[in-house]
Amino acid sequence: MWFKHQPKNRRLHRNHVLDVKLRSDQVRTNRLRMGMWVFLFVAGPFFGLYLLWRIGEVALNTFIYENADFAVQQIDVQTDGMIAADQLRRWTGVKPGANLIALNLADVKRNLELQPLIDTVSIERVLPRTLKIRVAERIPIAQINVPRADAAGGIVTSVFQLDDEGMVMQPLDPRLSMVPVGQANSQLPVITGVNAFQLQLGRRVEQVQVQAALRLLAAFERSPMAGLVDLRRVDVSANGVVVATTAQGSEITFALDNLELQLARWRQIYDLGLRQQKTIAAVDLAVANNVPVRWTVAFVAPEPQPRPANPVRTRRRHV
Repeated sequence: MWFKHQPKNRRLHRNHVLDVKLRSDQVRTNRLRMGMWVFLFVAGPFFGLYLLWRIGEVALNTFIYENADFAVQQIDVQTDGMIAADQLRRWTGVKPGANLIALNLADVKRNLELQPLIDTVSIERVLPRTLKIRVAERIPIAQINVPRADAAGGIVTSVFQLDDEGMVMQPLDPRLSMVPVGQANSQLPVITGVNAFQLQLGRRVEQVQVQAALRLLAAFERSPMAGLVDLRRVDVSANGVVVATTAQGSEITFALDNLELQLARWRQIYDLGLRQQKTIAAVDLAVANNVPVRWTVAFVAPEPQPRPANPVRTRRRHV
């Protein structure tokens, strides 16, 4: 019959299903086992390295970074200038008993060099307990006086100093100096005609005339005129020239370049005036030919004003 029911072997069908399930479970177990081995193979070295790193970190903290044998007991500070060693130690920011090995020397160096009065700093660890610091200070060669109103409605003068690079500083507080400051700062040549808004502590003055005035002051100390006259003031308000005034009352106009040549010409004119018993009232050295000179008759050559004995400071550059 077409519709006759065909008997089925239910046991055989059931065994086949169980066999398929068993093999699937075995495959899943094998895959899980393989995955675990792969994970251990890949992650094992990283875990081992992390464990070694943690053990090393604990060992370093225990035997070095937290070891009292490396606590800073002495900060050996030397400077080529006048800043007191105790003040330099305070500026380092190093706390008493700090671990010498754990100190960030770059931070200590930066703390010092952020002070406008300091030029360069070198730092060295001297095990087990000494921090060695060498400081080169900036040497002021000119000053700028800026009048301003005070709280009482009066006028006070703020004094800024410039080194040969034009770095703006404030005069060293006498309480922070290891030697008497005396009148050295008050005898610095004064630069006039500077825009006060250009004066920012720890920043260079980039104005062309100011830079020329600083080069003039530096060149003057090496020139034939050094010791014969004193430069008291340099006016930088005019374009293309700077005008220097001496303690003897002479007014000398300089171009912004070839300063050594102009200083040599000044000496020639100065000597000519001595032979004629005259002193220079004004001379324009910015003119290349036929230099205009205005004379003052003098029966005797004026004696140069005594120069203050500034502290001897030798420039040392630290790397």
